[in-house]
Amino acid sequence: MLSKSRVSLLKSLQQKKFRREHGFFLVEGPKSIAEFVGSPYHIEAVYHTSEFSPKVLKLSQKINLCEISVTELEKISSLRTPQEAIAQIGIPEWPSMDHDELKGRFSLVLDGIQDPGNMGTIIRIADWFGIGHIICSEDTVDAYNPKVVQACMGSLARVKVHYTDLNELLGKVKLPVFGALLDGANIYQTDFGNQGVIIMGNEGNGIRPEIQQKVTQAITIPRIGKAESLNVAIATAIFCSEISRKTAK
Repeated sequence: MLSKSRVSLLKSLQQKKFRREHGFFLVEGPKSIAEFVGSPYHIEAVYHTSEFSPKVLKLSQKINLCEISVTELEKISSLRTPQEAIAQIGIPEWPSMDHDELKGRFSLVLDGIQDPGNMGTIIRIADWFGIGHIICSEDTVDAYNPKVVQACMGSLARVKVHYTDLNELLGKVKLPVFGALLDGANIYQTDFGNQGVIIMGNEGNGIRPEIQQKVTQAITIPRIGKAESLNVAIATAIFCSEISRKTAK
């Protein structure tokens, strides 16, 4: 049985300020939790109902398993229909990204992404295409937001998400800086080389002007139809796919 203080703590992790204060976030569902087993993340505890089988986690390390009632699970879950397990996981302190860390790879840079669903999908896209680092402006939605964690379906276990002052970081980068902009070069005719950063902008406003100044090559996905804009997560997938296709040659 969970104490009132434990229920209060776990429920509070649905809010960013308490995630920061306590240093934990929640992952819901056996499949998503299993992705974090053996990852750099520390699993503090897994709270589960009697229907849950720990075998699905393929545990190779000792993890605190705590059986609770369905009512207790519903109290701490952020879902309308909770799954049978919720993990309390520590928020890691990733090293700061600098020019040397960015060399020899492609990294995603997110400028002011606000929608948790978009953020979670972008993390999953990065995981699919083998991009290990996402660098975010400080006003980008928190990667440990419950809706983000749910949308990325465990990919957060393999993609490191950093938050920093983009203006300062990009001012020091000596790599190609590709920006997704409406008036850029055709993505399908662009030589991306073998390293660089790809900046994706806010859902409504795009890349903010001061960050646009750091872009060395503006890139656009040609519009054939009449849609006003393209969802940022879908645009990110197209960028990652095109870079992957060209660098795989």
